Amino acid sequence: MTTDAERDQPPRWYSTNLVGVPAPVLSSVAFNTHPVPLAIAGTRESYVGLFSLLERSQDLIEARDIFTHFLAITFGLRKPQAHELADLGAAEQRRWQSSWRKLLQGWGMDANGHAGAVLKAWVESRFGLVPIFHKAPLARFPSASWVGYLQEKAASRYNNNNIFQQLDLLFEFAQWALHRFRPMACHGDAKHVRLWRGSNQVEEQLVAGRLQDRRCTIRLNNLVSFSLSQEAASCFGDWVMEVSVPTCKMLVFPELLPGQVLQGEQEVLALGGDYEVLARYV
Repeated sequence: MTTDAERDQPPRWYSTNLVGVPAPVLSSVAFNTHPVPLAIAGTRESYVGLFSLLERSQDLIEARDIFTHFLAITFGLRKPQAHELADLGAAEQRRWQSSWRKLLQGWGMDANGHAGAVLKAWVESRFGLVPIFHKAPLARFPSASWVGYLQEKAASRYNNNNIFQQLDLLFEFAQWALHRFRPMACHGDAKHVRLWRGSNQVEEQLVAGRLQDRRCTIRLNNLVSFSLSQEAASCFGDWVMEVSVPTCKMLVFPELLPGQVLQGEQEVLALGGDYEVLARYV
């Protein structure tokens, strides 16, 4: 018999996704310990030309220029010139404003804003990982917090111009770049990166172990930000958690994209779930 506590766990609500790994497995400690490559079904097959061009690049700088130029052309992300506006409808005039860059910049300003809701909805759609927090805990449905999240993720401010396809390509590009150039300092198995996360709500995220013992398991939202150093992470909370994050779960990392994308220069955006961590009070 399913208990009330079990019904309150979002991973039990959805299990389908586009990566071929069931959501409960993808969010587990076991997967994080023994990850396998992830690919969003049909994305690379639909954009063979882009990835053929990327294979010709000599370094990550050249590759990211190819990637951003391709997306700008494919999704009309260039701001129209004044003389072009008369020939465009109202929707086309605003089309460039809904882009992967605007979405990530919105996340950097407020992960619980409209941009954050769309990004969490994309993770939910592609990976089957249901968010557990957006402005407030997302537990029982229906609730005011769930209604707020559903409204924001469907709002047209960010959720148009095939934004999910743009994010699909961003994830695939990140995975391609990690495999091709290995820009991150990976562990010995080349499948993990040591990152840090600061928080003041660790007790609420704890699912196994005790903070006093330092080693414990915490449950993170379906999409979360990590820092490249303990010092950077300590700016976000009194508890700093050292985490071994699978590279196959990474969406954005420093040097992947040109220009200012996220607020923090040392910020990594990755899929969440249950992680074993080494916790320190700083």
